[in-house]
Amino acid sequence: MSIKSISICAISALALAGGAAVAQQAGDWTLGVGIGHVNPKSNNGTLATLPASIGSSTRPILTAEYFIRDNLGIELLAAVPFRHSISLGGVQVGTTKHLPPTVSLNYHFSNDSAITPFLGAGINYTSFFSTRSPLGNLKIKDSWGLALNAGVDFAVSERSAIRANLRYINIQSDVLLDGTNIGKTKIDPWVASISYVHRF
Repeated sequence: MSIKSISICAISALALAGGAAVAQQAGDWTLGVGIGHVNPKSNNGTLATLPASIGSSTRPILTAEYFIRDNLGIELLAAVPFRHSISLGGVQVGTTKHLPPTVSLNYHFSNDSAITPFLGAGINYTSFFSTRSPLGNLKIKDSWGLALNAGVDFAVSERSAIRANLRYINIQSDVLLDGTNIGKTKIDPWVASISYVHRF
């Protein structure tokens, strides 16, 4: 079973187990620390007439969320740089790193249970750097795209929770080799994460 499937099952099971913990109020903010797994879709486009494949990566992540209204928060996702392999026609031809800061507007459903599901949507900016390849000067341009967010918080105390989270991020970037455009890579990853979240 894939990481995406496991995450969907976990989120669904937790969401069905109950509702939300103590409602977040306007002016509250949370800080989360955890692990995120970026899993690009299977078909990543064509570069220089060859099918491209971008590898997955797992790194620590950080989230901060400020509640502008009861149960409605603006969240920033940050992370340690993710590192991905780049393959053409099944042969690895390089590596790259990226940072994926994402801003989302999240709605946290509230009721009397220790489980708080939430949904969100926002904007992602992906910056690629440290791209290396024996083929020459390989460059992946930065990307702006839509981000969708779903998850659930399982309360472990009045102010802390374990969070299971699944995101879809639209990442499509032009790729240049020695200054010549050789195509567009369509990464469009699912990002599954587990975090510890504390409310202040």
